[in-house]
Amino acid sequence: MLIEKIKNRESGIVLYGITPPKKGTSLEKIEDISAKQIQRLQGLNVDGLILYDIQDEKSRTSVERPFPYMETLDAYAYSENHLNSLSIPKIIYRSVGKYSEFEIRDFMKSASPEEVLTVFVGSPSKNQGVTLTMNDAYQLRKAANSELLLGGVTISERHQSKGDEHIRVFNKIAQGCSFFVSQGVYDVNASKDFLSEYYYYGLEHDIPLVPILFTLTPCGSLKTLQFMKWLGISVPRWLENDLVHSKDILQKSVDFCEQSWRELKAFADEKGIPVGCNIESVAIRKVEVDASIELLQRIG
Repeated sequence: MLIEKIKNRESGIVLYGITPPKKGTSLEKIEDISAKQIQRLQGLNVDGLILYDIQDEKSRTSVERPFPYMETLDAYAYSENHLNSLSIPKIIYRSVGKYSEFEIRDFMKSASPEEVLTVFVGSPSKNQGVTLTMNDAYQLRKAANSELLLGGVTISERHQSKGDEHIRVFNKIAQGCSFFVSQGVYDVNASKDFLSEYYYYGLEHDIPLVPILFTLTPCGSLKTLQFMKWLGISVPRWLENDLVHSKDILQKSVDFCEQSWRELKAFADEKGIPVGCNIESVAIRKVEVDASIELLQRIG
């Protein structure tokens, strides 16, 4: 259903995002983690599961990372070996700059276009060395498995500083992207600005719009808030003040995320822009993961 919804440019797609366990985790622990993830998601109203591909982003900023970087298991291998009983489509992220041409081609040839989708992610900064460029990865997909549905990443906040996020999206559509997943949304106006430019550019140039899936992530502590800001998520000052001074920062953020989604959905529906959402927890604390499931249930 997810693949058809994307191809039909439908609105209302709901995804859930997770990060695979860190490398070096024992097989017993991996099986325990995957069993809990499957149990959480079975029976929920979700169209697909995102598996992130974490990369070290120290080249992007000189600010110290609030939580230490830990390399994770390969998302595709984790999905195939431990989540195969979860019968929903899997969207495998690929930070293409850290892979060789052989590795990307091997993944493309192994992935089933009926069950797997992928999202290509570029390097976090121009200063970070890469083994493969985004353009190289796009060409590899065309040659190895052009039927594999491809998505891209969009960052609404980047539009405020550069004013060209909609152009980046349309350029990626020309390269084969059929949907986009945003960075975490806490600045609704930035997302509306992007959607507006996206809509009118597509209208002016007669380009059909593809689904934009906005990421919603609960914030359960000041440390999580600090980490979200380190990741580049823009949090308006008024909202940061409300979260910091709230008696229940987690519930406040869940309420805000739900409200943000409804506001963005109403804005997009009025113009006929296909939008959906991706719900995640950037923290691994159980209360924050549980809050992301609550948000999923409220939105789904």
